[in-house]
Amino acid sequence: MNLKNILVGLAGMLLLFPSCNKYLDITPEDDILDIPAIFETRDGAERWMKDVYAGVSVLYGGEYSDPAILGGDEYVGGQHARAVSYHSMFYISDGLQSSVEPYGNLWRFDGLYNTIRYCNTFLDHISEVYNLYEGELETWTAEVKAVKAFYYFEMVKRYGPIVLVSENIDVWASLDEMRGTRTHIDVCFAEIVTLLDEAIPDLKLMAEKDPERYQYFSKEAAVALKAKVLLFQASPLFNGNAFYRDFRNRNGEQLFKPDYDAEKWKAAAEAIDEAIALCEQNGYELISGNKETVTPLLNTMRDLELSIWSPNYKSTEGIMMVSTSDLLYRNTLPSVGTSSSNIHYDPNIYGDIGTNIKMVETFYTKNGLPIDQDNTWDYERRYTLGRENNSYYKNVVDMANDVLVLHLNREPRFYANIAAPGTYWQRGPLKSTYYNLLMETYRGQAVGIKQDHIDPNYPQNLTGYWVKKNSRCEVPINNYSNQLWSTVGSVLPKSAIRLAELYLMQAEAWNEYEGPDGANRAKIFDSLNKIRERAGIPTVEDSWTKYSKNPLKITTKEGMRDIIRQERSIELAFEGHRFWDLRRWKIAQTELNKKPRGWNVLGRDAREYFNNFEGPSVVWDKAEFKSPRDYLFPIKSEEVMISGVVQNPEW
Repeated sequence: MNLKNILVGLAGMLLLFPSCNKYLDITPEDDILDIPAIFETRDGAERWMKDVYAGVSVLYGGEYSDPAILGGDEYVGGQHARAVSYHSMFYISDGLQSSVEPYGNLWRFDGLYNTIRYCNTFLDHISEVYNLYEGELETWTAEVKAVKAFYYFEMVKRYGPIVLVSENIDVWASLDEMRGTRTHIDVCFAEIVTLLDEAIPDLKLMAEKDPERYQYFSKEAAVALKAKVLLFQASPLFNGNAFYRDFRNRNGEQLFKPDYDAEKWKAAAEAIDEAIALCEQNGYELISGNKETVTPLLNTMRDLELSIWSPNYKSTEGIMMVSTSDLLYRNTLPSVGTSSSNIHYDPNIYGDIGTNIKMVETFYTKNGLPIDQDNTWDYERRYTLGRENNSYYKNVVDMANDVLVLHLNREPRFYANIAAPGTYWQRGPLKSTYYNLLMETYRGQAVGIKQDHIDPNYPQNLTGYWVKKNSRCEVPINNYSNQLWSTVGSVLPKSAIRLAELYLMQAEAWNEYEGPDGANRAKIFDSLNKIRERAGIPTVEDSWTKYSKNPLKITTKEGMRDIIRQERSIELAFEGHRFWDLRRWKIAQTELNKKPRGWNVLGRDAREYFNNFEGPSVVWDKAEFKSPRDYLFPIKSEEVMISGVVQNPEW
């Protein structure tokens, strides 16, 4: 039998074993024959690198492929959003994850292990390219090591201990050699950090990169990713987690240490410090100081809106920027009217995905406090009506009619992120009030549903709240997609890691290691206060000592933990972080079993709509999180059976 027939037979046999590591490391026949030719030239190597990086945009931010967007508790959609709009990640939040056909399945023959094989092939052959320019061997190698680390991290976030693939297996290896084993979680984290440490010295700063290489890792992106990796390693899910005391691989080796190690928080904190220092030294800062709009509050809201955007990879806040396939705006922008004569009408906008009361109540009051902790805010009357008379809220809150108290005197991030009944949503040129859409949400009103019952055949917002984040307020709803490109730019990456997150990570890590009275107290409070200043609210100290019911909360590690976590949930809301945060903090079973609540969107007046002012009700009853099972994703049962890799606990 000649070489070609052997390889064809072997490749076919391997398709029967679509598992991890060495099954997936086998290079298919065509690749084996073509690789030397591909890596003869710079152009061939560059095309290979583009394939290596293609998975980044798929993994981050796309509502169809990223479970962190719709798989948690931030967004709410009904059956129309699931079945008609094909948003299957919602089924994770419903508790319907399965080992038979897992949602968000990356552990498969054509998943991330295949991409990691491509990374290894590139690293094996890049030195053979004869016409690389000076310095490109080192830079390109570093860029691929960094993205391999990123892919590993995405696997660890989902599955915990994984099979590490340091190099591709030889095509002549035995089947026994092809069977990989899962590696201790700390070894997995260490490998990710090692790859990043090897890459960082040879990576260029974003400002030094040629535009055609913006999509590849920069030095600051790799440093920030390393900091985030170490933050996850220090967090409760991976650090002293009793859930996994008896979790072992097929060789009987323990995969988690049962004992908590505080030094992991120190390692994370120091890495975060280094990342912040590098970024600040190179001109990164929070987006602020906007003067495009007509009021101070609207300018602050505009700063907050722009914080996640990096048009053409240009941003003072975006550290790791990813061009995504995000089309969620079709579901989160409001469906207005049914006629093209309406300036906000677009038949391609559904408006069938909103948010819930939990997220509405997460945002602070104007004094920078939780709504139940502010002495000046009427928490007990939050589900009744009131009237706004402070001109500060002009063009943001309806001042001519009664509005739910819950929507009054809130922080700028509330109004920047959520379109609530009785508030305005700018949907066109910034200084034109003509495009300022009042959220009239009763049945039959401008953005209210038109049917007289909840019907899965129609796109309907179930809660009465819309999500503003991830859309641009200066771009009209009418023909939004085309106008977005023409208004903002042809390349619209979003920030997978931004400077605000690094500040939140710094506060969290130093608080967990030392508490608020340690030597690094200033890093905790200064980091939080930078974010709060941009958000237009008082410092942590002023908020809690001047306005709160519990002024001593900022003096304890536990109190500051609550404050930091809520600050993170607010600042990074709707960006795909909370899904992972609830898991790494090991509080998902508390948060993700709460059924989404909202208002009676069939109501035709305030009393009907707001449930006789008695509070919200459950609008979707399928939220479920089983602990500890759901903390880690299942490996597809077929692959477990074939490869012998150990399944995650309780799957």
